[in-house]
Amino acid sequence: MADPWLTIVGLGEDGPDGLSAASLRAIEEAEAIVGAPRHLSLLPASRAERIEWPVPFADGLPVLLRLRGRRVVALASGDPFWHGAGSVIARALSPAEWTALPAPSCFSLAASRLGWALDETTCLALHASPFARLVPHLHEGARLLVTLRDGAAVDGLARWLAEAGVGESRVHVLEALGGPRERVRRFIASSGAPADVVHPVLVAVEVSGAAGLALAPGRPDTTFANDGQITKAPVRALTLAALAPRPGETLWDIGAGSGSVALEWLLCHPSMTAAAVEARPDRAARIEENARALGQDRLHVALGRAPEALEGLPEPQAVFVGGGLDERLLDHLEARLSPGTRLVANAVTLETEALVTQAQARLGGQLLRIDLSEPQPLGRFRGWKAAYPVVQWSVTL
Repeated sequence: MADPWLTIVGLGEDGPDGLSAASLRAIEEAEAIVGAPRHLSLLPASRAERIEWPVPFADGLPVLLRLRGRRVVALASGDPFWHGAGSVIARALSPAEWTALPAPSCFSLAASRLGWALDETTCLALHASPFARLVPHLHEGARLLVTLRDGAAVDGLARWLAEAGVGESRVHVLEALGGPRERVRRFIASSGAPADVVHPVLVAVEVSGAAGLALAPGRPDTTFANDGQITKAPVRALTLAALAPRPGETLWDIGAGSGSVALEWLLCHPSMTAAAVEARPDRAARIEENARALGQDRLHVALGRAPEALEGLPEPQAVFVGGGLDERLLDHLEARLSPGTRLVANAVTLETEALVTQAQARLGGQLLRIDLSEPQPLGRFRGWKAAYPVVQWSVTL
């Protein structure tokens, strides 16, 4: 078997001084070296052709593939397979074509400077993602390590933390870790960041003042802006249990209303995706607002009525119909969905209840009637006021 033509070398801020003998040998023997301008500038002169990796990152893959047949080094920051370029490059090549020589990641270096247990710390890359992705992680006492786009983004993060109600959080700014320019400073988020932060930068946050989102589905209705069209919290908890979310899966939330079911689905695991289908433009806009507020930018909102609005959506592993189920939509779902897809439908009207009852007799699955009551004033006292019962049908097609 031929040797790999590509070596992915993890490079720290100390340049070649911190590299292993194997990494130095790969760079010395390379005919071409591909990397960001900052990485290339850290290397001493050599005979190798130097090629700057273009922006956006995806544009560099064709450049790299055209170098097949030569001995090539691709430079990456620290550990190329922790929020790095390594996995993207590896997916574009066969296993026999590449090898990797990692260096310590910026997360490992930060943990070693702060004395934090890395296995108890949340590590996030927010170079091109909204700060709101931090929302699910804002729990009292949580420790976060976050890489950012540049030095200016540190003050933006500090302002965002203050607006999110955790302005008393302690923030550590770690610049150019592992190199001669390394610097570690600390401040309280509400006081604002230093003005002279330089790239590359990582921020460590010790969260203070946050109650945080509950971890279990069935979060309070007030978590989601809504006009009353929302699957209520107890029913939502039962609905998510029936949908049985698993990492990496996709949900269709049809008749999404406020998007609460789709958003609770996404909050289960960061690898999950969802599409919320909603016919009313005002509600679709509200769903997008809820997604932004909860940091769930993996939600796709499809404006329109099902089944037409389902065209072009990624294949789901689970489908929830919270409103608008009729024979036409059910027939479409039966014909469209792959075997093994989990389907859950909640019925409130007698007509929809009759439809799911007939469907259960034909296709199987489980029927569950949900009757909820809450205390309401009754003269000088209180009595139980029943909500409309919900009949839930869940089936694996």
